[in-house]
Amino acid sequence: MTTTKQTVTMTVDGAQYSDDVEPRLLLVQYLRERLGKTGTTVGCDTTNCGACTVLLDGESVKSCTMFAVQADGHEVVTVEGLAQNGELHPVQQAFHEHAALQCGYCTSGMIMQSVSLLNENPHPSQEEIRSGLEGNLCRCTGYQSIVEAVSAAAGEGDTQ
Repeated sequence: MTTTKQTVTMTVDGAQYSDDVEPRLLLVQYLRERLGKTGTTVGCDTTNCGACTVLLDGESVKSCTMFAVQADGHEVVTVEGLAQNGELHPVQQAFHEHAALQCGYCTSGMIMQSVSLLNENPHPSQEEIRSGLEGNLCRCTGYQSIVEAVSAAAGEGDTQ
């Protein structure tokens, strides 16, 4: 039995790509295996951990349960696409400055979800940050440094 391939065209991190893909190819697989965007992590394959979070037209999505064909005609931003002109995105910089990671496995998804949260709510409270990151799991930290990093990126926290 042969599977009919479908052509998808999307913009990923500012560059346009057009490829023939199997309809069942997950977006996370397309990003990692076809485009080399390995910053998008494969975690649970069930949307429970959020490690695979990317932005689709500015909204956070979990790419492990979305097909690449569903992103056809859309804009995708991965963690690799956040830095501009050699400068880290403010959320990436805040995660670095506040040591908001340990093993790093969840970090790209946490950063992408944080960017989405701040796009929707530029000045969230700590409670709103915790709520906004609820779908992303970190098994190493107590989340406090992550919350502090997001607050700092929002200009609301201690930016030492």
